[in-house]
Parts: sequence; structure tokens; C-alpha cells
Amino acid sequence: MIDFATQRLNMIESQVRPNGVSDARIIAAMAEVPREEFVPARWRDVAYMDEDLAIGEAGGVRRYLMEPMAFARLLQHAAIRSDEVVLDVGAGTGYSTAVLSHLAQSVIGIEADAGLADQASEALSRLGIGNAIVVPGSPAAGFADEAPFSVIILEGRVPLVPEALLAQLQEGGRLVAVVGERAVSPAMVYTRHGDTVGARHVFDATVPPLAGIEKPAPGFVF
Repeated sequence: MIDFATQRLNMIESQVRPNGVSDARIIAAMAEVPREEFVPARWRDVAYMDEDLAIGEAGGVRRYLMEPMAFARLLQHAAIRSDEVVLDVGAGTGYSTAVLSHLAQSVIGIEADAGLADQASEALSRLGIGNAIVVPGSPAAGFADEAPFSVIILEGRVPLVPEALLAQLQEGGRLVAVVGERAVSPAMVYTRHGDTVGARHVFDATVPPLAGIEKPAPGFVF
């Protein structure tokens, strides 16, 4: 029988800590959440490998669970406090939402694929996580009915950050995402200050694209 608890510890010691993640709350959350509960049965044996794991398909784009190292680094730069409300965009099967539930006051996950959203809801319920939900919805639209959010995190690479998501940040709120069209693209932190949103590049990452957020096609020029 596979010892998943030992695999979680190995993930933290070989993937998370060596890549500059020192926040004790993030490490504790990732040590607590059973990643194997959020992957297809055929991938459970390799749930803790340092690669993106295929979990399904949405909008013609194959969906993945982001590798632990990149996910943990995004969390660290988000600097989530225990009294904050988080929007998890592209929640997939709910692993990211589950980890975030240990860091924030409450979490809303948005997932374009209704089947994945159902899987996420079932997993969160099975694990007794009561401060987080995953609902079907458009990643580009976010969840305006519950805005503003303290933190918004995008679970995949996007060519740009939709204005609709930036508009859902509260004062001092942060949005973290890998933004670009190349395989290796910058991880960015966007912070709202009044009517303006500042941006800073924090590291480079290779993460799979997030379905549902596309760059608008250029218009015709006459």
C-alpha cells in the first residue's frame, strides 16, 4: 500500500522548501491536504510528482493540476491572511481550493468544466472542508456577486488578466498569476491601490494554460 503521508512530506522537502517557499502556513496546508484525493484514479500513485498532472479537458484545452512547486510559490507571493476571502480561478478538481481553505477565511473556486466542479465539490465535502466551495462559471468573468476579494489566484497560465477579474479586487487586494504566451512566462502580482492596479514580476514559471481566458483577436484595420 502506498504511504501517501510520506509522499506529501517528500513533496514538501524536495519540491517546496528548496524553491524558496518558507511560509510555515503554506507548508502546513500542503502537508495536510491529500493531493491524491483530487486526481483521477489512474494517477493516484504519482499524485506527488513534481510535474503538472492531467485531470480533464475544458474548452478543448487539456486541464492539469499545477505542479506543487509553482503553486506554492504563487501562494507565498499572494501573502494570504487568515481573515481574507479568496477567489480561486480555474479550480479544477478542487486541490488548490482545499489548500487555500487552510490559509483564508473562505474560498470560492470557479471552474469552467461542470464535471470537474462536481468532482471538486464532492472532494471538499468528503474531506469535511466547510469554508470553501467550487462552482461552475467562466474564469474570465470571475464571481462578481461575491466581490470584492482579498486575493484572486489563477490556476494556470493566461495570455492576459481580464479587466473583470482586476475589478473584483478590494483595496489592497492581490491577484497572482502566470501571464504570457510562452512556455516560460512571468509570474505576476497585481495589487489594487484605489483606482489603479500595480503589477510586479516575481519569478518565471512553466505552467499549463488555463482554459477560458483568451487574448482578444485583433480587429480589422482599413
